[in-house]
Amino acid sequence: MFKYAKVFGLVVFVFLFAMCNQKSKNEEVKDTIIKGSIDITVDETLLPIIEDQVAVFESTYDAKIGIKTKSEAELINDLLNKKTKVVVTARDLSKEEKEQFKKLKITPRITPIGTDAVALIANKSNNDTLIALKSVIDFMQGKGDPKIKGLVFDNPNSSTVRYMKDLAKVKEIPATGVFSFKTNEEVIKFVSENDGMIGVVGVNWLSQPSASVAKLISKINVLSVKGLNDDNYYNPTQNDLAELKYPLARDLFIINCQGYSGLGMGFASFVAGDIGQRVVLKSGLLPFKTPGRKIQIRNRITNDKE
Repeated sequence: MFKYAKVFGLVVFVFLFAMCNQKSKNEEVKDTIIKGSIDITVDETLLPIIEDQVAVFESTYDAKIGIKTKSEAELINDLLNKKTKVVVTARDLSKEEKEQFKKLKITPRITPIGTDAVALIANKSNNDTLIALKSVIDFMQGKGDPKIKGLVFDNPNSSTVRYMKDLAKVKEIPATGVFSFKTNEEVIKFVSENDGMIGVVGVNWLSQPSASVAKLISKINVLSVKGLNDDNYYNPTQNDLAELKYPLARDLFIINCQGYSGLGMGFASFVAGDIGQRVVLKSGLLPFKTPGRKIQIRNRITNDKE
C-alpha cells in the first residue's frame, strides 16, 4: 500500500512540475504570430514605410507593434547584445555577424522585403539636376569636386554613410566638407536652405513625406545619377530600380531573433506577403515580390446603372 502511495505521490509531483513549467513558459511568451505586443527597431531612413506597414498590420490583427528608430550601427549592436529581437535594416547580416550569432546559438530569420534607393538631393536654386556618382565618390575620398560644396548625411553611424563609404572604399569620411545631423528630415531642411550642398537620404522620405517634410520638398531637387559604368542618368524611381538602372539601390530586410513563432515572425510574413508588398509598391519603393493582379474577362459589357 505504501509502495502505491509513493508512486501516486511521484506522479502528482511530476504533473505539478510540468504544469508550473508550462505556466512559466506561457508567461515568458507574451505574443503569437498575430496577437500580442512587441517592440521593433527600425533603421531611421526606413521609418515612413515601416510606419505604414505597422498601421495596416495593427488594423488587421489584435497586435501592437512599437517602433524605435536608430542608426544602422546601433540597431545591429542592439541585436547582437540581445537588447532587441526584431530589426528592419537596409542590409543583410555580414559573415562575421552571422558567426557571432552562431556562437550565441541564435539563428536569425532574415526576410527580404523590398528594394530602396539612396537619393541625392540639392537646393532648388541649383539648376543642374544631374550628378555623376564618380563626383560623389571622389568627394568621399577627399579629392573634392567644384560642383559639390558639401555632402550632408543624417547620422555618422547611419546606413547611408556606411553605404557611401562602401562605394568609395574608404574607412572614414573626409574631415571637411561632410555634415551630419540626426534625421533625414534635418538633412532635407538643411539642403533646402543651403545652395551647393548635396543631401543623402532614403528615397522613402521623399516619396511619402510627413507634413513637415512636404513643405520642404518644393525647395529641393531630386538629382538624376549617372553610374560608374554608364553614360545615362537615372532616377530613384520604381521603374529604374526594377530595371537595375539606378546605381544607388539597396535591399531591405527584417531580421528576427525571437527564437520562436512570435509576432516578429508574423509581422515579417505580413510585410513579405501580398498585402505588405502592396504597401511597399504604394510607397514608391520596389517590392521584393510584385503583387499579382487579377483580371476578370467578361463576355459582354453590362451597364452598372441598370
